[in-house]
Amino acid sequence: MTFEEKLEQYAELAVKVGVNIQKGQYLLINTSTDTLDFTRIVVKKAYEAGAGRVQVNLSDPVFTRAFYELGAEEEFSQFPKWIVAQRDELIDRKGALLWIDAEDPDLLAGVPTSRLSAQQKASGNALVRYRKAVMNDEIAWSIIAVPSKKWAAKVFPDLPEEDQMAALWEAIFKTVRIGEGNAVEKWHEHVNNLESRAAQLNEKKFVKLHYKAPGTDLTIELPDKHLWVSGSSKTPDNTTFIANMPTEEVFTLPAKYGVNGTVSNTKPLAYQGNIIDKFTLTFEKGKIVDAKAEVGNELLQELITSDKGSAYLGEVALVPHQSPISSSGILYYNTLFDENASNHLAIGEAYPTCYEGGRELEEGQLESLGINVSITHVDFMIGSAEMDIDGILADGTEFPIFRKGNWAF
Repeated sequence: MTFEEKLEQYAELAVKVGVNIQKGQYLLINTSTDTLDFTRIVVKKAYEAGAGRVQVNLSDPVFTRAFYELGAEEEFSQFPKWIVAQRDELIDRKGALLWIDAEDPDLLAGVPTSRLSAQQKASGNALVRYRKAVMNDEIAWSIIAVPSKKWAAKVFPDLPEEDQMAALWEAIFKTVRIGEGNAVEKWHEHVNNLESRAAQLNEKKFVKLHYKAPGTDLTIELPDKHLWVSGSSKTPDNTTFIANMPTEEVFTLPAKYGVNGTVSNTKPLAYQGNIIDKFTLTFEKGKIVDAKAEVGNELLQELITSDKGSAYLGEVALVPHQSPISSSGILYYNTLFDENASNHLAIGEAYPTCYEGGRELEEGQLESLGINVSITHVDFMIGSAEMDIDGILADGTEFPIFRKGNWAF
């Protein structure tokens, strides 16, 4: 299969499996100028699949960096209303949303954390309806990624510059099963396997999980009506979509006040154009009471104080160490990939879809049930080949879920 054929297949996969575009449906694509050639293919595939209208929002790393370096201070606590209106109309029209990511992990290194934090809070507060629509799967949405020169150089610094982009393209193709035959069929098989694993976990009805690894000794209580789900989601009208491509996880939500102990990260976290790494979080009754990072500590402190919910967890995700991305040995410095190579947790908002009947509940109702609500949702990686996880049943029986980083059943 030629490189051009792989691009065509990847674009088709994003349209037909990722967002699963429906006839006459509007599609909003958020991406950057680094992806322009590939995005053009996606737009064509979307119209061929029956999309009613495709709108592309293009950012540019130079523009973004200029805003954070040179923008007026008061602008960081504001957020444009036209962006909110665009997302609202997409929700009203039951459209679909596709992110095509190519961000440089170090794009905003050196920018004052106060600016990053203020803009994150402003956008989070302005886009409440949009955030709820995404977290509740009210619209079909998906995230994929393509290489940029700076990202490729970060991932493959030891390769000659002229080979870095090609290496990252090939690595990404492998993670999304491009070049293994019919990618759409391969994805349906893959999702069926993940759903089978989620069903097994749901049958167990664990009340608590216990994580043990170097630097980690953590217990996480699970709500009575928690649901383990896979990367395959459904909108209210039963349209199936894949939110993250690639995906190797099954996940659920924790009981907000039921997290206790200490956990350490095992892969760097790319956040707000910066790297946070070598950090440890300590929890008491669900809340982060101590956080220390050797790299990016100031930004970590800003993250966990974004709002009241950002000091609590919202997601518990299981990924075996022997998953394809992990086995590749590649560190992507991009959460879309790195979280699918490792067990991970998320600081901030929980997915209501991981709670029986949760998508019909308002924020206050979710909070009263011990389900976390926040303007943030940031995944961080904790898995390794040394991690053991036990599931604890209501009668106290312990059941091995992971041993040495991989499924134990």
